[in-house]
Amino acid sequence: MDGCKPWWKSKTLRFNALVGMCAAAESSLHLLQPLLGEHTYLILLFGVTVGNAVLRVLTTQALRA
Repeated sequence: MDGCKPWWKSKTLRFNALVGMCAAAESSLHLLQPLLGEHTYLILLFGVTVGNAVLRVLTTQALRA
């Protein structure tokens, strides 16, 4: 398939993997929310969603199956 790239070169997948690792760590350690407060924590979560959407819109190549 022309125009495809390996999965590890996908900014979207790398971003999501990083967010997933941070979320898993946060669910176990509970370090961020107490430091940031609930309002800032929710804004950060919204920013992650926007970041994912932006990366998806900028994606121009399909992943290799």
